[in-house]
Amino acid sequence: MSSPFRIKMAAAGPMAGVAAASFVGLAVAAGLAGPAHAAKGTTPNANYEARIYGDPAAAAPYWSLQHSSDCGEMAVADVVGQITGNEPTERQITTAAENTPSVSHAGPVWQPSGTTKNRDLPVLLAHYGVQAAEVHTTIADLEQDLAQGRQVIVGLNDQIIWNGSGNRTKENHFVVVTGVDTGAGVVHLNDSGSKTGGDEKVPLATFKQAWATSNNVAVVTR
Repeated sequence: MSSPFRIKMAAAGPMAGVAAASFVGLAVAAGLAGPAHAAKGTTPNANYEARIYGDPAAAAPYWSLQHSSDCGEMAVADVVGQITGNEPTERQITTAAENTPSVSHAGPVWQPSGTTKNRDLPVLLAHYGVQAAEVHTTIADLEQDLAQGRQVIVGLNDQIIWNGSGNRTKENHFVVVTGVDTGAGVVHLNDSGSKTGGDEKVPLATFKQAWATSNNVAVVTR
């Protein structure tokens, strides 16, 4: 929809557009106006500065607390819920993982005494009809994936995001990235490993540090 301002500009001819552009430029320089911001969940173009990629509020209801060593499975359940509206329970998702052959090792995707591998998350998602790929990527690419409505699971170090005192050098946890707020410098997570992990907010710098322990691995839906 064209704004009344743009309609008047078109009617006034090209010189009016030049004058208006000059006025806007002077206003920004003088601090009277600021750059426009893209709406939440949209892909910005050259005229916009993005603020929030993704929709953390819409994703938050699909968070659930894990009760076993099954953060990967719980992240998959979260994503399945976001996409289909029918989120598997913890028992349902672990049962599926125990009966789905792994592509990373002999045996099933998940066993109570083991840990789930990055490469097996797309396999488990496919069990629910959700196509995804494991990639090594960047924060800028994650922002675009979220802007385009894709769901994102990342591997990272939980001691860094929780500010714990354990080993901070290795990937040991999966979370769902539900939003990136570039204005506030915050990443929104659904984190099954924390009792307050629904729409958990982590400083962008902290997230990057934690994510780097997995060499920036992500599982992104298609």
